[in-house]
Amino acid sequence: MPTIFRYRGYRFFFFSNEGDPAEPLHVHVRKAEKVAKFWLEPQVIVAASYGMTSAELHTLTQVVAENRELIRSAWNEHFDQ
Repeated sequence: MPTIFRYRGYRFFFFSNEGDPAEPLHVHVRKAEKVAKFWLEPQVIVAASYGMTSAELHTLTQVVAENRELIRSAWNEHFDQ
């Protein structure tokens, strides 16, 4: 589970094995027992979340959008794309 970056206690990461066929570009976010998954294309949206408030998801959506290129670069480097 490569960690891409951390923000205010949240860890942004992806799994090395994302299914077969591999899922499109996305990022997982975790803080303690709270988790969320965000699609990055065509726009940043919440794919799923457990235990996070709407305020957290709003903030995290913005953080993901602001770091979209960093996430994409880490994804492409890890999956050799």
